[in-house]
Amino acid sequence: MRDQVLWRKEGRIVALIADRLDIDTERALDIFYNSHTYALLTNPDSGLLLQSDEYILTDLLRELEA
Repeated sequence: MRDQVLWRKEGRIVALIADRLDIDTERALDIFYNSHTYALLTNPDSGLLLQSDEYILTDLLRELEA
């Protein structure tokens, strides 16, 4: 069940990245899967999976700015 929830959340977040940065989905996937935010999202101990898609997107965008 957790894997299905994570998979769907990942898809929504990648779509948000592509939309917000005005890039194609492939580039958004690359950014997302190579981010520290993704590593935290896949770590059950971080609790990030419980946060909203928009919250996670904001974290990722802050990470990209740094």
